[in-house]
Amino acid sequence: MQKRSKDVCIKNEKKPRRPIRVTKKRIEILKNELKQYLDSNGYLSYSVKKKKYLILGTNSPTNGLTQCPQCSIGYLMIIHSPITKKRFIGCTNYNNGCTASSPLPQKARLRRTKKLCEICCWPLILYRYSRKQKWIEQCTNIQCKTRKTIT
Repeated sequence: MQKRSKDVCIKNEKKPRRPIRVTKKRIEILKNELKQYLDSNGYLSYSVKKKKYLILGTNSPTNGLTQCPQCSIGYLMIIHSPITKKRFIGCTNYNNGCTASSPLPQKARLRRTKKLCEICCWPLILYRYSRKQKWIEQCTNIQCKTRKTIT
């Protein structure tokens, strides 16, 4: 039988980093690169999860459906939950206390419209479950009185 030696140890030797010299030219280049990420009311932050830089402090997404009727600050967006794998419509101002959200049909194909509901001011969506079915227009607010399909 062969004996295994317990004395073998693998060391992770790190190579020393070469420091970057700070010059006026490099400072100007960095400032110009950061200006494209900064807003007038936001600031820059690196997200390790998404592996990119994000602008924090803003509530103005580019793909929002309409302004939130409940808080008037955020925008209503279609959100895909990574945990439950379901989609719903919710406000971007959720972290600041807005509770506007409503479920969406899960297996249907959705199309957003620019129309608003006359009663609750939530956006209307078009949906259908199969190609043979016609597109059906419906209010996205689950508590709306017109929630019964509008054809």
